[in-house]
Order: sequence, then C-alpha cells, then structure tokens
Amino acid sequence: MLYKVLSTSPTFGYYAPEPVEYLKSHGCTIELTPQTKKLSEEDIIEKVKDLDAIIVGIEKITEKIIAAAQKVKIISKHGAGVDNIDMKAASSKGIVVTSAPGANSDAVADLTIALFLAVARKIPFADRFIREGTWPRVVGVQLSGKVLGIIGLGQIGKKVARRASGFDMKILAYDVIKDEEFARKSGITYTSMGEIFSQCDYISLHIPLTPSTQRLIGEKELGMMKKDTILVNISRGNIVDEEALYRALKEGKIRGAALDVFAQEPATKANPLLALDNFIATPHMGGYTHEALRETGMICVRDIVSMLEGNQPKYVVNPEVLK
Repeated sequence: MLYKVLSTSPTFGYYAPEPVEYLKSHGCTIELTPQTKKLSEEDIIEKVKDLDAIIVGIEKITEKIIAAAQKVKIISKHGAGVDNIDMKAASSKGIVVTSAPGANSDAVADLTIALFLAVARKIPFADRFIREGTWPRVVGVQLSGKVLGIIGLGQIGKKVARRASGFDMKILAYDVIKDEEFARKSGITYTSMGEIFSQCDYISLHIPLTPSTQRLIGEKELGMMKKDTILVNISRGNIVDEEALYRALKEGKIRGAALDVFAQEPATKANPLLALDNFIATPHMGGYTHEALRETGMICVRDIVSMLEGNQPKYVVNPEVLK
C-alpha cells in the first residue's frame, strides 16, 4: 500500500537524502515543498485531503488545516517545538503529533556559543569594515572568567553549559525542573531568573514558547541586567519583547544581543534591531547543520512509518490520543 506524505519544511529532504529514501523504502510517496515557496493556509488545506502524514517545519498548522485532513494519522514536527501546530485540534481529531527532541541540540548549542563570541568580539562588524577598505581597532570582551546564565537547562542548555565550561565560565541556571546531579557534576548553580538577570555577563534562552514564557524578557527584565550583559535568544522569537530589546540596546543598557528567532519570520529590513551595531541576527538556523538535519529527519520518518504500519511512534507529544 502506498502512503502519501507531504513535507512543508524548507529543509526536509534537501540536505540529507536518507529520510526521503527511508520513506520510499517503506511504501510512501513524499512531496517536498520547493524551498522557494512558502505554503499558505489555503495551499496546505488543498493538499492535505488525500494525505496520510505531514512533516511540518515552522509553518502554522491551523484548526482549518486539521479539519480538512480527512486521512492524516500523524503530524511530525521537523524539529522540537510544536507551538506552530494546533495541538487541541489535532488531539480532538485523533491525529498523533510527534517531534524530534534533542536531535539538533549540538547544532543549537554550537550556534549559541558562536553568537556569544560574535557579539563579544564584534566579528561581523570587523569583517564588514575590512570589506569596506578600513582597518579599525576593534576591541571586544572575553568569555573566560565571566558569568553565564542559562534559562532552560534541558538538553540544549546542558550542552551550552559543557561548551561554556571550556571557556572557564561560571554558570548559573534557571529551570522549573532541576537536574541536581548534572548541576553538581558540572559546577552549575541553580538560582532565580532575577539573579540571572542581575548577576550574569552572558544570558542564553533555551525554553519553549508557552503562555507563561510569552515576552518573558521585557522592559523590566532588561532593566535588571548589567550594562555589560550580552543576551542570546535561540528558542522562539516571542520570548523576547523586541521593542524593549531595541530600546535597551540603543540606550546602552546592555552591551549587545543576538537573535536567531524573531516574532515575525522572516525578519524584514523594517525591524529596527537590524540597524543597530550591537545586534546580530541569524535566520532561524540554529538546527541547520547537515548532521542535525539528517538525525531530525530520520526521527520524523521513523515515527511516521511506525504510525502508518500500526505501531506506536517513539516521540509522541499528545500521548492521550493513543489511548
């Protein structure tokens, strides 16, 4: 029997062929969305009617799309966060939603440290100045000996901590679920978010977007930070109030910031943050390495095939549907 699968992700199948080959070898046909095309809600509604499974990137899978999905048994997120999928609608219709937790954690942790270094040493601006024919004296700050605050000490946060320890950084962390053994072995001190805001030279965010984390970092929180603080958000855009961040950077209330995620994606030139020299932007590329995309894709397709063949997927986000 042939199963029909659609990928709305702009990266699935383009940088790692193994997941596509796996689907084909298990009786699936796969339609890849062209990388130059962004599917609208209407586009997806038209396509889902005959599908058995959907692989999703950051596109919104709305209640209307799910209502039109007459045969879909599983929606697989090509990544970890499922905030772009209407979970209530999917669960109500008995559609299993899966994700790929931790598959890109090394890639995201690498980029976190890279962004800290890029802001601290002003690397993009030094490169730009040289390309413009100047040879300025660019003075930055070090990571070694500084205090790093990690908000969200899950899989990614822990890998950021391991990398930061190589820079001889002191590490503070906040998480609602504490891994005391890891913290003890790694020399990490759990503390409050308030202490992280006021004590840390570097702060990184590794938490999901939920109603409680919406605009978690706003005017008040930025005002608590030291003037030398560098903030990196590589989680979800709406966790940081971008207007408040712009004011804090422009007024020199913190040293710098880098965002890999934005409230509106893709970010446009109209975003005032992009005009600031103490700000660095990257295009939601935290999980985009060949290795991470291969692993993320394989997790997606293994769960899809398991579901379509009558077995239980491994990484189910709404397990109540299986009951």
